[in-house]
Order: sequence, then structure tokens, then C-alpha cells
Amino acid sequence: LALGEAKNLPTYPGPNKMRDCYCTVNLDQEEVFRTKIVEKSLCPFYGEDFYCEIPRTFRHLSFYIFDRDVFRRDSIIGKVAIQKEDLQKYHNRDTWFQLQHVDADSEVQGKVHLELRLSEVITDTGVVCHKLATRVLECQGLPIVNGQCDPYATVTLAGPSRQTKVKKKTNNPHFDEVFYFEVTRPSSYNKKSHFDIEDVDEVDKMEIRVDLWNASNLKFGDEFLGELRLPLKFLRQSSSYEAWYFLQPRDNGNKSLKPDDLGSLRLNVVYTEDHVFSSDYYSPLRDVLLKSADVEPVSASAAHILGEVCREKQEAAIPLVRLFLHYGRIVPFISAIANAEVKRTQDPNTIFRGNSLTSKCIDETMKLAGMHYLQVTLKPIIDEICQVHKPCEIDPVKLKDGENLENNRENLRQYVDRIFTVITKSGVSCPTVMCDIFFSLRESAAKRFQGDLDVRYTAVSSFIFLRFFAPAILSPNLFQLTPHHPDPQTSRTLTLISKTIQTLGSLSKSKSANFKESYMASFYDYFNEQKYADAVKNFLDLISSSGRRDHKSIEQPILLKEGFMIKRAQGRKRFGMKNFKKRWFRLTNHEFTYQKSKGDHPLCSIPIENILAVERLEEESFKMKNMFQVIQPERRVLYIQANNCVEAKDWIDILTKVSQCNKKRLTVYHPSAYLNGHWLCCKATADNTPGCTPCTGGLPANIQLDIDGDRETERIYSLFNLYMPKLEKMQEACGSKSVYDGPEEEEYSTFIIDDPKETYKTLKLIIEGVGTLEQEHAQYKRDKFKKTKYGSQEHPIGDKSFQTYIRQQSEISAHSI
Repeated sequence: LALGEAKNLPTYPGPNKMRDCYCTVNLDQEEVFRTKIVEKSLCPFYGEDFYCEIPRTFRHLSFYIFDRDVFRRDSIIGKVAIQKEDLQKYHNRDTWFQLQHVDADSEVQGKVHLELRLSEVITDTGVVCHKLATRVLECQGLPIVNGQCDPYATVTLAGPSRQTKVKKKTNNPHFDEVFYFEVTRPSSYNKKSHFDIEDVDEVDKMEIRVDLWNASNLKFGDEFLGELRLPLKFLRQSSSYEAWYFLQPRDNGNKSLKPDDLGSLRLNVVYTEDHVFSSDYYSPLRDVLLKSADVEPVSASAAHILGEVCREKQEAAIPLVRLFLHYGRIVPFISAIANAEVKRTQDPNTIFRGNSLTSKCIDETMKLAGMHYLQVTLKPIIDEICQVHKPCEIDPVKLKDGENLENNRENLRQYVDRIFTVITKSGVSCPTVMCDIFFSLRESAAKRFQGDLDVRYTAVSSFIFLRFFAPAILSPNLFQLTPHHPDPQTSRTLTLISKTIQTLGSLSKSKSANFKESYMASFYDYFNEQKYADAVKNFLDLISSSGRRDHKSIEQPILLKEGFMIKRAQGRKRFGMKNFKKRWFRLTNHEFTYQKSKGDHPLCSIPIENILAVERLEEESFKMKNMFQVIQPERRVLYIQANNCVEAKDWIDILTKVSQCNKKRLTVYHPSAYLNGHWLCCKATADNTPGCTPCTGGLPANIQLDIDGDRETERIYSLFNLYMPKLEKMQEACGSKSVYDGPEEEEYSTFIIDDPKETYKTLKLIIEGVGTLEQEHAQYKRDKFKKTKYGSQEHPIGDKSFQTYIRQQSEISAHSI
């Protein structure tokens, strides 16, 4: 998700008219990401990217623009809400969305479970009336209003409404209350029919209404959470009906502002949803892909063909790299495609400069395998630059009043010097997989251009400096070095540092000529010394040498994740309340700690080897969402609540990964807490009773590369399926080339085909594998269609995505629901 900018926001009613705005990303109403605040602007630019795995179902992806208020609660300016089923319309396209007005009626989420029963009652006097029994069983996923949810339901037919009890501190309340309503007036008993004609018309016009409310302590009254209106005529077919329903907003027409009045927001959303089969389904396609490194020539391999047919090399590179990393085949694969590219390169000065499959695959590998390497080398100094705000502008035209050009040049020189030293001394920390790839690049380049002694360095520096360190300095937020896009002044400082580091690493002969700007050329004179070139060459030699030693003995703790969460006291003190407190949590590859606030001394430290399991905690335990548990020796458990569902998943995943190799890891656990003398899940009374539920499955121990190989193969299948016309065109091109050796047809010239016969064989295997998987997907959808019930908990009535799905299936199937 790329969150671009907002424009034409309404002016602030005060004298300066400007606003300090930030934007949040929400799954329904649960906030999962927040941008930085852009001050004093009605057209704030955010330029922030956000990626997450979505751990639950949702109806809307929503974006709220807030105006910060120092004295009161931040006010909402407007929102963009995209229905889940509409996300594909905007897939990977920059789109301007009008901001919509926000009120209680638009902020509805969740579902309600109802049972309706229409029955005939004969009174003591022998007359008949009809009664409706409405049973409100439960709700799920109600919105949390101002940090709390104390819901109750009201049920209305024709007269006054009836109310359930208030359920405290839960957004998944269980009511199980029944309300009786008289539907028709008493009439003489008639065995032939439930209703006479007059009664039927009367019932058809009636509707039952269920409203959900949050019991508020505020003077403004209770907050509306959603409603449901059901006409009674559908009970004519069956006198009893039970189903789940999505709650709906009130359609009261209270639209006080036109959408145009609130401005607009530019977004680019990429949403993918895959159904992944078990591993054996993917064997044929996966085997063809994994053999790619061994195919001669490599241009006839399945992985190379994927790069040829995809519109963008990047979309092929992402799943390919992840798949090959998962199966330990990334180095031979990249070596093979890099070697083929070097052979096609004519000029050593342009080596690996294009956006080829090789370049994109190496970029993606560095981003995955090198993320912690960047944290260790660059994060401390990038944090300092962002916090201290030293002036570093060296363009005389852009100098602010009161700034001194020489002071600024000195500030910038110190930063460049420090970053350069940190990078060139970090060779021993460079991940092994990156070093092995760099060794292969160096060998291929030196062999191809034997007369050029520098090519062995430029082949490696074009990646490690130009495509790894320089972009990470320029946009630290894209490499998880900072949470947000830096402010304009810091961004300018980082741009100047990045340009200088890029030039230092490029080892080009006339460095000053690399700069269009004269002020950059004169600044670079500081670094025109041999010691800088020597340091770069020594660093490149170290990271691209085959006999490099892995210096694990000097490994520094790597910070993996940190942030505020709420934890429950562990009961380390014999007496004292087991209450909940907000703490700053910090995870490194050595220990998991928490302290009162960032930078304080740790109040508790758990060595990684003492983490025996990390699992979700059932909401029923403490009536709190997004909770998980860290289980330690002697059955001590740390209960923690994360800020939202995405954060909870991230913490569980990374804690599980970092503790995966612990020898004493548990195989069973308790999904609920031990309270009031028993485990809530299995009712066992002893607090040392072994767990009642198997622990969740084993993840790869390598923190950096938590990859699902089957999911990546499914992504590759989807790409091949999407570009099937191109695969078929490539088959034609192979046939044409093998029988005709003259000038190539223009439509075939875009493909690299070195060996038509081998390429044709691989294409045949790919098309067969894709065809088989396509049949399996079609069968799965047909089976799902037969089994799915509209109105079930998974597909409540009002589920538009399911209604669309039914419509699609009805067009291709004779089945009906």
C-alpha cells in the first residue's frame, strides 16, 4: 500500500487556516498503521509505504485523515472506505479518492446472530393470535468506541423497543435473550390457515429492527453501533429462521457535507488473496522451477521464462527469489542468470545497470537477506540524523537565513565520513548468501572482461552501493530503518549523503564529473583521496571472496522489534495485584525485555532460550482482544496485549521464529488463562497441568526468511495463468525460430530464446502444470459453492463479496443455494 498525499483539505476555522494532519490505515475500524504528522498544510504529502499480512476477515479497508489537536482529542476530517470486493478495481493503480464525511452511522462493523420464530397462540378464551419470538444470541466484531465497548441490543417491532442486558468490556457479546411480540390481533380460530388475508397483508408490511448500542458514560448519550431491519414476509415460507447478519448503518439521509468539501487522498493499493493447496499439488510446477539453475541454456528455464512473460520483471522476481531462498537454490539460480546476462553485455561500464531479471532478483534477495545487516550498520546513525536535525544544506541558493555554508559543509562531511566508515568496516557482518552471490558476479565479470581490472569491483559495487546502501540512506522508511518518511529537511540531508556515498562506491575515474551540480562537485573534493578508494576495494574484496570467515563470535545483539504493549503482572511477587500495565517491549536475537519507557533500565529480561512457546490467548480470558502469551520455564506465563491484530501477528511470528531452535520448546499449551483456581480452556484445577492444545506448527529458524514455499508457487502459478497468451506466443516463436532462420517477426523479437527446442520443452511442462492447477482451483470453487451456506457465521446475510461469488458461480454452474 502506497499512501501518497491529500489535497484541498478544508481550512481550519482559526486565523492561520492551516492544519497538522496525519492519516491512519484501518481494517474496518481497527487502526493498523499511522503516518507521520505533516504540519501546517492543507495538501499534506506523506509518501509512505505500508505492507502487512492481513490476519483476519474484514469488510472495508479504510483511511482516516485526522487533524492533530494539542488540547482536545484529534478531530477526524474525513475518510476513504474501500469495500473488500472493490479492491481489485484499484489494484496497483494510483487513484484519487474523495474523502467522505464520518459520523456514527458510517462507522458500522460486526455481525449479529438472530433466531426468529413465528407461532400461533390460542388464548384462554379460545381466540388465536400470532406471536414473534426474537432471540438475540450473540454479536461478533463490534467497533470499539473511544477504547471501550459495553454493548447492548434493542429489539423493536411496532411498539416500544425491548432491551438486552449490557455486556461489559467485550465487542463479542453473548446475549442469548428472547423477546416476544404480538404480531396479529386475536381472531376466531381458523384451522385452514395461519392467517386470514387481512393478517397476511399486515404481517408483510411489518419489520423487526435490532439496534446495537455502546453504553456510554458520557453526557452525549449511548453510541450507535449498527442496526438490522428484517421484513417479516420472509417468515411465510418457514415459521422459524436462524442466521447471522452483517450490521448495517442507519439510512437517515443525514449527509451534512458534500464529499467535495473535504478534499481527496491519493492511494495505490495492491491486494492479493490466494487459496494455497497442500504441498503435493504444486510438485510438478515447483520441480520445473527449481531445476532452472541447471537448465542449459538458462534462458530455456521456467524461472527465466516467467521473467520474459511478466509485464514487469519485479513481479516475477519477488516470488522467484522467495521460492529459491526457501529451498536453498538462490545462489546457483542467480549465478546462472547473471552469467548469461554478463555474456550478453558488450560494455563493462554498463554491467548490471538495466532493470533485468538478474538485477531485480539480486535487489529482492538483498532486501530479504540484508534487512538485519542494514539495521546493524545504518540504523544508529540514521536515527541520529532524524533526531538531531543538523543543517546540512550546501546549495548556496537553498541556504536558509542564519545558516553558515561552511558549517553546513562540515556537518555533511562528518555524516558522510561516519556512514562511509560504518559501511566499509561492516564486511564481516554481510550475510553469507549475499557474499556468495557477489563472489559469483565478480567471477563472471572478470572472466568476460579480462582487460578491465576494475570490472570485478564495479560488478559488485553496482549492487551493494548503488542498489542497497544508497537507496536505504535515501528512503530509510522503505527498508524499515525508520517508521515514517523523513521530514523535508532530514530528507534533503539524506539525499546529499546518499549521492556522495553512491559516488564513493562507484569507483569511477572522474568523480567530480558525476555531479551535475557544481556545489556537489566541490564538496566531493574532500573525498578525492586514495584512502577512500582503497577502503571501498578492501570492503568489496571481503564481501565477494569465497573463503570469507563467518565471524559469529563478535556478533552484536540485533534489534528485531520494539514498541509499547500492555502486559499483565507475572506474579513474581508473592503478594500484590496481577494488574495490567503499559510497557516498552524490546526483542533482540539475545533477549526479550520490557521497561517503563524507551531507554529505561529493563524491569524484566527473558533470555531467548527461555521462551518455550508463543501462542495466541483466547479473548474470554481477560475480555481483551489481540492478546498472546509467552510461556517460560516452570509454567510462568507472560500475558501481553498488542495494539491491533497486525501488531499481534507480527510479535507472535518474530518471537516464534527467534525461539524456534530452543531445545525445550513445548508441544502443548493452554489457549486460555489460569483464573480462579482452574484453566478456563480445559477446566483442570492444577496450575502445572500440561497444555490441552497442540502448539502451532514449526517455522523456519532463520529469522530473515520466513517463507511459505507453497504460497510462492501459487503466486507463480497465478502469474503464468495471467500471462498465458504470452506463453502461447512464446511457443509459436520457438516453432518459428526452429524452422526459419531469417529475420525475426516483430511480435517474437521481445523474447530471449537461445535454444528454441529446449525452451519449447519447458514451455510445454509449464502450460501442463498450470492447466492442472487451474482445474484443481475450479473444482475447489465448485465444492466450496456446494457446501457454503448463506447466512452462516462465515458468510452472513449482507456479505456482498459472497453475493458476487454466488452470482459468478450461478453463471457457470447449475447448482443453487
